[in-house]
Amino acid sequence: MAKKFKDYYDLECAHLLADKLKSADPAFPDMAFVDSIDRELGGSAEGPTFSARQDIFASALEEHLPRHYPDAVSLLERILGPPLPGPEGMFTYGWWLWPVGRYIERNALADREVSLGFIYKLTQRFTGEFAVRPLLRDAPEDTLSVLDTWAQDPDVHVRRLASEGMRINLPWAQKLTVALDYFDSYRTVLDRLKSAPEKFVQKSVGNNLNDLMKNDAEKAWAIIEAWRAESPSVETEWIIRHGTRSLRKRK
Repeated sequence: MAKKFKDYYDLECAHLLADKLKSADPAFPDMAFVDSIDRELGGSAEGPTFSARQDIFASALEEHLPRHYPDAVSLLERILGPPLPGPEGMFTYGWWLWPVGRYIERNALADREVSLGFIYKLTQRFTGEFAVRPLLRDAPEDTLSVLDTWAQDPDVHVRRLASEGMRINLPWAQKLTVALDYFDSYRTVLDRLKSAPEKFVQKSVGNNLNDLMKNDAEKAWAIIEAWRAESPSVETEWIIRHGTRSLRKRK
């Protein structure tokens, strides 16, 4: 039987993460970390849900990482490994980083600058789309300004995050309304990415439009009509088709 995605975050994953942290800092209490996760993973035959598992790991990190948040983040940075060379491999190679992202998501407001710096590095190995959302809620204009800078980054994962992190209806995440409440800044980020050459980025921008269409069709059409008035590229047309797919399904 194929392993369910949630079941990858098990005791083996706990040992993997503990070993990486112990290698980066010999003082890290690896066995206590693993034991705290082991205690929480029991229960029903199915075990905890995917989200519950992420919180179990994040709670263990909160318990056993250095109490000073910048010191904890510094340790996490030392286990990240090299950036992915291209769009592929996020889940193949970086899947074990999901609990790290969850830890950052839960603690991001402890130090905004430290969190943003780590998210920039994290997303080049896995994804920072969930971790950036508390920052968007807490300081939307400042964080959207950072995303605008990231939308111009040479790294494809950073550019994708600029789009993906601000989606209204991101799967596995609470609804986020900066697209509606700070529309001009949100639109600026999408404008930066409307001709992205990578499908990896194009899909995210299209998903943004699709979410926006469901929540405020007038705003979505304002973006689409402006892009079409500019003699859009092949990439932009693909994004528009992807962003209007829910409309076509309803017809």
